[in-house]
Amino acid sequence: MTTLQTTEWQVDEWLNTPHPITLASLQGRVVVMLAFQMLCPGCVAHALPLATRVHRLFPQQQVAMLGLHTVFEHHEAMSAVSLRAFMHEYRIPFPVAIDRPSGRDAIPDTMRAYAMRGTPTWLLYDMEGRLRQHLFGDLDALRLGAEIIRLIDDGPESRIAQTLAASSGSACTNESAR
Repeated sequence: MTTLQTTEWQVDEWLNTPHPITLASLQGRVVVMLAFQMLCPGCVAHALPLATRVHRLFPQQQVAMLGLHTVFEHHEAMSAVSLRAFMHEYRIPFPVAIDRPSGRDAIPDTMRAYAMRGTPTWLLYDMEGRLRQHLFGDLDALRLGAEIIRLIDDGPESRIAQTLAASSGSACTNESAR
């Protein structure tokens, strides 16, 4: 897995968190950031529900799930007030940043810095804050889970068994057959 160019996010505001979040503040955790727009059908139907599952499945002390609302079209309709209502209605549980609008064109600053082609875009960072994956479009849940587990396992000490144990639900065992 290669390391890609990492740039600090350029955001105007954070929602669902009492304090602004930086990559440096998340050292020691895998960071999954979903860049989305609330009027993007693929984001609403697939990416945001998957991000919510990531937030609920992985222990938050190991994986930080974040959103980045990056508006490159329909600017008037996608204000911070609209986003707050959207997050309430869709019950988005994780912190979401509002990408800083560019002073020169419609492409927001973080979207430009990361050369995002559109939404949804997934950014996956290792435990040292280095960008390891930059994925555009609909993403398979199994693939995303595997990428996250790989980043956890690449950490200073392998935590894969701890993560799997913490996230396991009910299962059938052969104990009942005895």
